[in-house]
Amino acid sequence: MFSKQIDFLAIGDIVTDAFIKLKDAHVTDCIDHRARELCVKFADKIPFESVDVIAAVGNSANAAVSASRLGLSSALVSDLGNDIYGKECLDSLKRDKVGSKYVTAHKGMPTNYHYVLWYDSERTILVKHQDYPRKLPRFPEPKWIYLSSLGGNSEGYHAEIAGYLEKHPGVKLAFQPGTFQMSLGVEKLKAIYARADVFFCNKEEAQRILKTEESDPKRLMEMVRGLGPKIVVVTDGPNGAYAYDGADAFFMPVYPDPKPAYERTGAGDAFASTFTVALALGKSLDEALRWAPINSASVVQDVGAQRGLLSKEKLAEWLAKAPADYKPKKI
Repeated sequence: MFSKQIDFLAIGDIVTDAFIKLKDAHVTDCIDHRARELCVKFADKIPFESVDVIAAVGNSANAAVSASRLGLSSALVSDLGNDIYGKECLDSLKRDKVGSKYVTAHKGMPTNYHYVLWYDSERTILVKHQDYPRKLPRFPEPKWIYLSSLGGNSEGYHAEIAGYLEKHPGVKLAFQPGTFQMSLGVEKLKAIYARADVFFCNKEEAQRILKTEESDPKRLMEMVRGLGPKIVVVTDGPNGAYAYDGADAFFMPVYPDPKPAYERTGAGDAFASTFTVALALGKSLDEALRWAPINSASVVQDVGAQRGLLSKEKLAEWLAKAPADYKPKKI
């Protein structure tokens, strides 16, 4: 499949998601008002509306599919089990023309399987990452590596990835940290942060990474950029997104939703991967900011993180229909 150079090589865990659509639940604020909680009756039978099982998802797998649909030669480095769910994941990647040569199937181990409690348009995910014996495979030097969510036994694996990047300075890196990567702390991943050409997180994640109460997006981006990334992108859900390249900072509004969001899983992955693909295609920061919210707006119109991902032609159609004020603004 890859007689030519790989444009986009995603590294991260792959999972199967089972979306359980709840109807008898409610959401409440925590006592300290710092978070909201999904509530169902304790010790009771809880009715649900439907279940959608979607294979080959996860931050990095979603990004690899996004890149493939946007026209890049895309591949995934990941680990899974040699069970039926693993086979379904590989079949799904093949359908989306994502190279799976560097996905390792582990005998006697299960494939990651997550349960998504879907209520209204939001989701709460029950996650478990298997402790695979990870080892970075040999692959031809890609143009971009996209690094995202990995499980809790992957600290040494990150050091291996950092070593590869040090030996291959021509490879560009996009880093979208997952929960475990953020919990490791900046110091343990300082080589990754320092090497990143573009870095993605949302506003709350930026505060968590930096261990700060700072809420100004521009200041947060300046602080994250101090860790090493050349371009920092901070998203703020329906409020829009921000980007900073060390010289200029921008605010980008969301793309107007064609209708209310159906299910929001994967909106961040769609944004980050599409932004990265735009850069890989030689687009400017301004153009990348116009592209990224469109795929997010499309993804939330369907269940799961991949069904709504657009082709380059469809993305261009959405862009042509954008309102006049859909453009980055310097801040």
